[in-house]
Amino acid sequence: MLLPPFEPKLIAGNANRPLAKSIARRLPMIHGKPARLVDARVERFNDNEIFVEIYDNVRGEDMYIIQPTSRPANDNLMELLIITDALRRSSAARITAVIPYFGYARQDRRTKARTPISAKLVANLITEAGVARVLTMDLHAAQIQGFFDIPVDNLYAAPIFALDIRAHFPSMEEIVVVSPDVGGVARARELAKRLGTRLAIVDKRRTKPGEVAEMTVIGEVEGSTCIIVDDIVDTAGTLAKAAEVLCEHGAGEVHAYITHGVLSGPAIERVESSRMKSLVVTDTIQPSSAVRAASNIRVIPTAPIFAQAIANISSGNSVSSLFDDEVLATIYEGMF
Repeated sequence: MLLPPFEPKLIAGNANRPLAKSIARRLPMIHGKPARLVDARVERFNDNEIFVEIYDNVRGEDMYIIQPTSRPANDNLMELLIITDALRRSSAARITAVIPYFGYARQDRRTKARTPISAKLVANLITEAGVARVLTMDLHAAQIQGFFDIPVDNLYAAPIFALDIRAHFPSMEEIVVVSPDVGGVARARELAKRLGTRLAIVDKRRTKPGEVAEMTVIGEVEGSTCIIVDDIVDTAGTLAKAAEVLCEHGAGEVHAYITHGVLSGPAIERVESSRMKSLVVTDTIQPSSAVRAASNIRVIPTAPIFAQAIANISSGNSVSSLFDDEVLATIYEGMF
């Protein structure tokens, strides 16, 4: 039986190697010992089959695979599963999947007849491959944790956002935290509580997926600085329209803090031409060069919190302590 404490070893797929390298650089600051990514190759044959070869000895090691399952979701998911199988067959003692962005999370329930619950299927695949624990951030739906028969640690971006907002906005009195839909009220309320600000909701009605027919604002936003908070921004259509509706209701400025910047299709153009002054996303999904170059999009790092979470898991310490503002302020000291 594996008992803490252990020295964590990291391995990365191709989904977000910059984040993996940042986590590896951060770990020595916590552990006081050198850390690096395990030497391995993750590549494709001519027919796009994925092949993994691990060069370092991992027998009896506490392994952490850093691999968000973002676009291309299927390729990155298969990389995660095959790396897991390679580690298991190489006698790694424990395998933790660090999945900063959990793909397929939006398919967490049956909305129509004869449709899948793909998030549950993905959970089954990850568990059966040999993963012993999952570490992720801002799952789209909290019940996905229950899809797994293994421990799931779900980190939250709200404390990081709170630190960034306090650093960039001198006064909290004029700020209103806005949920872009009724389903995200709990997330917005959590951030508003941390900041001590008011809360508003944009109620949207869809005609079909990806298209919003009508929006109304619940709450007072006139003359306020509105901060929209959500977990995923994909095509940015809803976000841009919400910003426009808030401005029509008298908001002085509109900003957005979104955990996972999927930003597909026309998203970047929509954000740049929208009424939003800024969009802040994390690097759970590797930002493209277009995202980096966008005039009103800013990326904040998640490596500090993931590195600390990995260190806590490997040493048998609490992960929930990272939800505390004071603890997180220490981890992110000097970064905002």
